[in-house]
Amino acid sequence: MELRFQYNKISIQALQKQLKIRQTALPTLKSKETYLRISIKKEKNRLDEQQDELAELRSRIGESEQLFSEYPTDSLRIMDIEYDSKKMAGIIIPGLGEISFAEAAGALVQKPAWLLWGWKVAKHLIRIITEIDVTQRRIELLELARKKTTQKVNLYEKMQIPQFSEAILKIRRYLEDVENLDKATQKITKARQSP
Repeated sequence: MELRFQYNKISIQALQKQLKIRQTALPTLKSKETYLRISIKKEKNRLDEQQDELAELRSRIGESEQLFSEYPTDSLRIMDIEYDSKKMAGIIIPGLGEISFAEAAGALVQKPAWLLWGWKVAKHLIRIITEIDVTQRRIELLELARKKTTQKVNLYEKMQIPQFSEAILKIRRYLEDVENLDKATQKITKARQSP
């Protein structure tokens, strides 16, 4: 994108103001980019831990998993999942709050003895899977923000700051040339007017 400007003092002042804004914002944007990269790495580590925990839980269940085919579907229900959010580097990211379950008390009377164990395992599985979903969403949002911040850093650093600097230099040279020509013209005019 070509920067348009006029060769006058007002234009140079406007360009200097824009240049100063970008030079001031650039270190903040770089810090934000670094923070986002670190946050993404932490979230990916957390996701790996959650997936490992899920795999471990499934391996601990082992052959008992066949019992869940007999699991009474109406004995345990998810009532509510509370999500919260927090701001991280100016981005609102989701978090997981409480998960409320409803256990059918009447189910204990006529159901298998392993039902309480099954509820505990099911709650844990639901919690881990929900945490994994939330963490994946957090990573997506942080990646998008990092990408936008990186683009802005590159725009400032590689495009706009050099363009503004070059435009200011061109205007200064032009104004100096005009001033030198005016002085030369005045000297020539003075020399002709003197006898």
